[in-house]
Amino acid sequence: MMRQGAKQYVVARPLYSEESFAEEHVKVYRHRKTILDHFKQYFTCDAKRAKNAALSLLPVIGWMKMYQIKEWLLSDIVSGVSTGLVAVLQGLAYCLLASLPPWYGLFSAFFPVIIYFFLGTSRHISVGPFPVLCLMIGSVVTRLVPDEGPPANITGFEGLTRDEQRVLVASSVTFLAGIMQLAMGILQVGFVVMYLSDTLVSGFTTAAAIHILVSQLKFVLGLQVPGISGPLAIIYTLEIIFNKITSTNVCDLVISLVIMVVVFIVKELNDRFKSKLPVPIPIEVIMTVIACGVSYAFNFRAKYGIDTVGHIPKGYESPMAPNLHIFQETAVEAFPMAIVGFAVAFSVAKVYSVKHDYTIDGNQELIAFGVSNIFGASFKSFAASTALSRSAVQESTGGKTQVAGLLSAIIVMIVTLAIGFLLDPLPKSVLGAVVIVNLKGMLMQFRDIPYLWRRDRPDCVVWLGTCIASILLGLDLGLAVGLGVELVSVVVRTQFPRCSVLANIKGTDIYKDRKDYCDVYEPVGVKIFRIPSPIFFANIEFFRSKLVEAVGFSPLRVLRKRNKAVRMIRKLLKKGDLQWTSNGFMTTSCGPIKESEDESNMEDLDLPTDFKDLPARIDWNGELPSNIVVPRVDIHSLILDFAAVSFLDISALKGLKTALKELIRVEVEVYIVACDPYILEKLHNCCFFDDEVQPSIFFLTLHDAMLHIIEKYPDSTEKKSDFDKIITTVTVHNPGGSLRSRDKYAPPSETKF
Repeated sequence: MMRQGAKQYVVARPLYSEESFAEEHVKVYRHRKTILDHFKQYFTCDAKRAKNAALSLLPVIGWMKMYQIKEWLLSDIVSGVSTGLVAVLQGLAYCLLASLPPWYGLFSAFFPVIIYFFLGTSRHISVGPFPVLCLMIGSVVTRLVPDEGPPANITGFEGLTRDEQRVLVASSVTFLAGIMQLAMGILQVGFVVMYLSDTLVSGFTTAAAIHILVSQLKFVLGLQVPGISGPLAIIYTLEIIFNKITSTNVCDLVISLVIMVVVFIVKELNDRFKSKLPVPIPIEVIMTVIACGVSYAFNFRAKYGIDTVGHIPKGYESPMAPNLHIFQETAVEAFPMAIVGFAVAFSVAKVYSVKHDYTIDGNQELIAFGVSNIFGASFKSFAASTALSRSAVQESTGGKTQVAGLLSAIIVMIVTLAIGFLLDPLPKSVLGAVVIVNLKGMLMQFRDIPYLWRRDRPDCVVWLGTCIASILLGLDLGLAVGLGVELVSVVVRTQFPRCSVLANIKGTDIYKDRKDYCDVYEPVGVKIFRIPSPIFFANIEFFRSKLVEAVGFSPLRVLRKRNKAVRMIRKLLKKGDLQWTSNGFMTTSCGPIKESEDESNMEDLDLPTDFKDLPARIDWNGELPSNIVVPRVDIHSLILDFAAVSFLDISALKGLKTALKELIRVEVEVYIVACDPYILEKLHNCCFFDDEVQPSIFFLTLHDAMLHIIEKYPDSTEKKSDFDKIITTVTVHNPGGSLRSRDKYAPPSETKF
C-alpha cells in the first residue's frame, strides 16, 4: 500500500532506444582537447595567468590583503604564544625519536614554519616535527650511524663526531624528501594522497604509535638501549629492554609516571571543559618547567644518574650542503617520508579548511612542504609536517591565520637564542613521558577494528594488514605493504562484484534485486542482469560465469548441441531414416538412431546455426526426433543493466562481444540499458558492432527495454495468470498479460510497467 499523502508523478513519453533518442534530440558538439592542446595551454602565458601564478605560489599575498587587524591580531598573538611553548617542548621531545641531540628539534620548529608562512595554503596547521616522521628518520639514522659499531662507509663522515654524522644523515634525507615533494608539486601530482585511504592512514599511525611507545621506554626506564632499525626491530628492542629491566632507574620511572598521570588527567579535563576554558591549560609546558626546576634544585643528574637534555648551544649553526652519497643510500626511505608527511598535513589542513570555510590546494601544499624541508635541511633541521595536538592548540586558542604560526616560530627562536640554557637540567624521561601521553589519540584508533569488522571487512583487513606489517617490518615497508593490501582489496571488490537478477516492483517502473523483495514480478521469458562495477580484463570471465548462472544455461554449450543436432538431422534425412511432414519430423527407421560421433570441423559448432538444406526451421523447444536431445532455452530476451558500469577495456569489449554473440546465436535477444555515453562512443570507435551485434540493442532505460520486449512478444504474456492486463505509460497495451509473482498470495490486481 502506498502511504497516504505520498506524492505521485506520471510521465508520458515515447519509448526510446539509444538510436531513436539520438535521432530525436540533437546533441551539442563539444570539442575535446587533445594532449597537444593541454600542453600548449600549460605553457601559454599572459599577464592574467602570470598574476594568478604569483598569487598561487605565494598564498600569503591573498590572505594578508584581507587580514582584519582589530579582529584577528590579538587572537593570533595568544595562539602563537601558546603554540610556541608547545612547539618548544615537542621539538625537544620528538627529536629523541629521530635519535638526534634534542636542540635540533628547535631548528625543525623554526625554519620550516617561516617558509610555510609564505607558501602554505592552510591558515591553521602548525608546521614542525611530527612523531611518525621523526621515527622514520630515526630508523634511517640508526641504520647508517648505529649506537654501537662503526658507521656506514659514506663519503663525508670523515672527521665528524657521531652526533654530527647523524645530523648530516637526518638533514640529507630531509633535503631529499623535500626535493621529492617539490617535484610532485611542480608536476601537479598532489592527487597521490588519495591513494592513502583513511583506513590505511589509521592503521599506519597506530603502528607508528606502537613504535614510538617502544622507542620511548628506554628514556622512561632510564636504560641504555641501542637504536635498531629494519624488520622485526621492535621485537629485538623489546627483548633488550626486558633483559635490562632490572637496571631500571627508579628516579626516571617515578618522574615519568607522575608526569604521565598529571598530564593525562589535565588533558582529559581540557577536553571535557573546552567550551568553558578560554584556552586549554598548557599542562605539558607547566610540568616540564616544574620538572626542570626540581631536577636543578635536587641535582638529579649527579645524585640519581638520570640522563638530561644537557647543554643547548645558543644561536643557529651555519648552513650545510646535503651529502649526495647519503641520497643514494636513503632514496627508498625518503619517498615514504615525503608521502606520509604531506598526507598527514594535508588531511589535517582539509579538516580545518572545511570547518573555517576556505580552500586549500594540494599541489601548492606539496610545494610549500617541499621548499620548507629543503630550506630547513640546509640549516640542519629534519623533516617537518604537522603534529595533530600542536595544530589543535593553534586552532583552539583562536588562531586565525599563519601569523600565529609565525609568532610560534619567534617563541622558538627566543628559546634558541636566549633562554635555552634553562632547559639544561630537564630529564629526558620527562620528554619521553610527554611523547607517550600524546600518543593517546593514535593508540585509541584500535577501537576502529570492531566497527570496521561489522561495517566493512575489506577495510578492516586493510587496517590490520597495514598495522601489523608496519609494526613487524618497519614503517617504510609497512606503508608499502599497506598500499599493496589496499590495492588488492580494491581489485578484489571490482573483480568479484555482487551481480544480481532484477525484477519489477509492482505498479512502478522501478527494478530491484528479486531476492530482496517479495512483491516483485518477472515477465515470462525475460531476464534482467545487473553488474555493479566496471568490466575489465580481471573480471570479464567472472561476469560471463555469473551471466551463465543467471540465465540458467551455457549459451556456447547449447549452440554446440544445436549444431550437432542439425548435422545429425541432415544425415538422417539424407539416409532416409527421417522425413519431414506437416506435423514435424517423423522417424522412418525401425532401429534406434545413434548419436553421430563425427567430430570433424569442430570449430563450425561455434558458428550460427545454419538451416540451409533443411525443409524447415527447427523449433528447438518443440518435439525433436528420438535420441536427439538439446537443452531447452526458456528465455527469449535478456536485459543487461549497465547503469553502474563506468568503463570497459579492450579485453572486456572482446569478452562482452563473444558473450553477446553466443546468446544471439541461440536466439536470445540481448538489450543493454543505461549505458554511459562515453562507453557507447568507445564501442563505436572500437568497431564493436557487426551483422549480429547491432547498435539497436541499446536502450535509454531499463523500463524502455522492458516495454519494447512486451510489445514485441505479446504472445508470451497471454498465458494464464492472476493478472488481466499490463498497463504502461506509453502507447503499449497488452491484454491478458502474464507475470510471474514471488508472492503466492497476492490478490488479483493491476500491474503497471
